[in-house]
Amino acid sequence: MNKWNPKHIGSTTPIDSGLDPLNKVKIIGSNDALELQKLEGHSLDLSKGESMFEATPALSSWMKDKNINSDDDSLNSRTLQAKCTKVNRFDSDLPKILVVDDHAASRMTAAALLAMEGYDVIEADSGSIAVELVTQKQPDLILLDVMMPGMDGFEVCQILKQHEHTRLIPVIFVTALNDRRSRIRGIEVGADDFLTKPFDRVELVARVKSLVRQKRLNEDLDHAEQVLFSVARAIESRDPNTGNHCERLVKLGQAFGEYLNLSRNQIRDLMWGGNLHDIGKVGIPDAVLLKQGKLTPEDWEVMKQHVLIGERICQPLRSMRGVIPIIRHHHERWDGSGYPDGLKGDDIPYLAQVFQMIDIYDALTSKRPYKKSFTSEEAIAVMLEETNLGWRNPELMQQFAEFICDHEDRHL
Repeated sequence: MNKWNPKHIGSTTPIDSGLDPLNKVKIIGSNDALELQKLEGHSLDLSKGESMFEATPALSSWMKDKNINSDDDSLNSRTLQAKCTKVNRFDSDLPKILVVDDHAASRMTAAALLAMEGYDVIEADSGSIAVELVTQKQPDLILLDVMMPGMDGFEVCQILKQHEHTRLIPVIFVTALNDRRSRIRGIEVGADDFLTKPFDRVELVARVKSLVRQKRLNEDLDHAEQVLFSVARAIESRDPNTGNHCERLVKLGQAFGEYLNLSRNQIRDLMWGGNLHDIGKVGIPDAVLLKQGKLTPEDWEVMKQHVLIGERICQPLRSMRGVIPIIRHHHERWDGSGYPDGLKGDDIPYLAQVFQMIDIYDALTSKRPYKKSFTSEEAIAVMLEETNLGWRNPELMQQFAEFICDHEDRHL
C-alpha cells in the first residue's frame, strides 16, 4: 500500500496565545467554526509557537471512486496536523489517528486536541466511510463513536477485528453510554478501551499514547515472526526434494489439532511448527544437508544440531514459546532413543509428539530421491510398526490412524 501524503489546501488561523485555557477556545478553518467547551481543571498548555494548526478537507481519490461529493462537508474526511514543534514522543513517522463520529462538534473537538499533541488526525462522520478510510490509510488507532446511524461503532469494530490486515489497530470506543450491556458488547466485538463523553483531555491523550505504543510493539513482533517464516521457506527451497513439505504440515497440523480438540493457541503452535521445525537447518553445511546417498555417523551428528540451532533462533521471541518444544523435540522417541535429549514417554512435550506424527506421515507419503511415495495405508502401517518397536506414543498413534482414515474419507 502506498503511503498517503496529505496535501494541505485549507487556511490556517492562529489561536490567541493569551487565551485563558479555561475559557472557550475558537478554532476556525475551511469556513467552519468550532467551540471547545471548558476543560475543567486541565490546561491546554498552549504556547505561542504551539497554537496554530490546519483544518484541511482531504480530497482523496477513494471519494472519487465512490462518487462521493467532496463539496459536501458532512461527507468529508479531514486531516488536522499541528504546525508546532511539540515534542513528538514517537518516531519520525507521525502516529495516525482516525476519529469517527457523526456529531461534528464532538469529532472536531477530539481531532483538535489530538492534533495539538502532534498526531496526524483523520476524520470520518460515518461507519461506512471509516471502514473505507481504514483500508486506505492504515491508521495507528481509531477513536470510534458507538451510536451512529447506519453502521454503528460495534459493527465497524467487528469488521476491522476480523480482518487480518486491520485486527492489530487499537479501537477506543467513545460513547455517552455508561451501561454495562454496551461495554460488554464492545468487549465482545474486540474494543481495546473505552472513553465516556464528555472525555477528559489528559485521559484521552494518555490512553491514545499507550495503545499506539502497544500497537507498534505488536507490529514489530509480527514483522519478526514473518522474517522467521521467510527464512524457513528459504531453507526449504534449498532442498528441492521436500517440495511443499512445510505448507502441507501447516494444513495437516490444523486439521489434526482440531480433531484432537486442542486449544486455539495449541493449534496455532502446531501450524507455526509446520513452518519453523527445521529452521535450524540454516546452520547445517550443504555438504551434509544436500548430500546424495546415506549419511555417515559423523554427518548425522552434524545434522542433529539443527534442532538446537532452531531453538536458539526462535528463543528470543516470546510468541514462540509454544513452538520451541516442537522445534527441539520433534525427533525424540517414546522409548528414549531419539535426540537431542533422549526423553522418554510423557517427558516428551505433548505438542512435539503430535507434530511428530504429521511430520513422519508427510515424509512417508512424499516422493524422495531415496524412496517412493507411500500410500496412506502403507504409511500408517510403517508408523504402527515403529510404534510396536517403542518409537511412538501408542495411544496417540491410534488417534492419528483414526484421524487419517476419517480425513481421507472426507476428502474422497
